[in-house]
Amino acid sequence: MATLILLRHAKSDWHGGDPDRDRPLSPRGRRAAATVGRFLARLGELPDTALTSPATRAKETLRLAMEAGAWTCPTHESERLYGEGVDGLLAEVSAEASSTRVLLAVGHEPTWSEAVAVLTGGTEVRMPTAAAACIDFGDTPWSQVRGGSGVLGWLVTPRLLERL
Repeated sequence: MATLILLRHAKSDWHGGDPDRDRPLSPRGRRAAATVGRFLARLGELPDTALTSPATRAKETLRLAMEAGAWTCPTHESERLYGEGVDGLLAEVSAEASSTRVLLAVGHEPTWSEAVAVLTGGTEVRMPTAAAACIDFGDTPWSQVRGGSGVLGWLVTPRLLERL
């Protein structure tokens, strides 16, 4: 079964005046990234591979999630996840190895909300910072993932997880 988890980067720190690509996470963002990492570990939906945008806030979100959840997997940076929208994400997903069962991709808005809608055939969602959405593709190989071929399994936000 092919499962894609889309994780929007956590809240970034706008006060430092850093260029967009170099903006780090805020303290709230660091806590939220850790919360989502622990959630994935408890759920047992650990990725076999993770892709991340090269933006500092995305890479930091992935690192903190992995540390807090005490899990690891091979990680790869992709420029496509920074500025190529849903098409860039689909290019990365379709190139994923068939041995990957769960793929985690860390990226940005509005691409992640649009990707959920495209991949599930129209499910409209709002992905706040550090939200994670799980899309199941059943027996569809990564190379054949297309619009409308997935089913939204769940979507969680750090605020929801903190209430549990």
